[in-house]
Amino acid sequence: MNLFFSDKSPVSRTEKEVKLNQHAKALWFTGLSGSGKSTLGLALERELFSRGYHVQILDGDLVRMGINNNLTFSVIDRIENIRRIAEVTKLFIQNGIIVIDCFISPTNDIRSLAKSIIGPDDFIEIFLDISLEACEARDTKGLYAKARSGLIKEFTGIDSPFDIPAEADLSLKTGELTIDQSVEKILQIILPKIEFRR
Repeated sequence: MNLFFSDKSPVSRTEKEVKLNQHAKALWFTGLSGSGKSTLGLALERELFSRGYHVQILDGDLVRMGINNNLTFSVIDRIENIRRIAEVTKLFIQNGIIVIDCFISPTNDIRSLAKSIIGPDDFIEIFLDISLEACEARDTKGLYAKARSGLIKEFTGIDSPFDIPAEADLSLKTGELTIDQSVEKILQIILPKIEFRR
């Protein structure tokens, strides 16, 4: 049998979803640095895994250490960062995997780009709604302090804008909710979309 590369897999996405007993979706977490994207993403991954779901988490810091380590925080590179992530996410989804994407993705245009690549039916946008002041007070990585002192340029919320999502599927007040409460609210909207019904 002759084998050659093709973008058309002999095994369909539907077959893979049947095998995994789930519908693949991208759970796109957006919010300021310090809003809780990674913390909440990891908690959700653990909860979904405990329920038998197959999940891949993609996190901004880790991705920038690997496939996007050649990108800066300029506007052009931010767009390319999200474009690459969206393409990787799409590959996971085509293989039936649920993806948790934890990225600041600061503008409506950037998030629209990700949504267009992944596909609107597979894109669930979750906005972590917390004030800049609260994120600065947390500043667990010391990034805001560096941005305020000029050591980091084009930092979102300081000298680079963050657009409040216009059409998020869910907004979470992460400054007021516990991690467990936030996970429960997410589950309420995603479980009907990822549960596989034969």
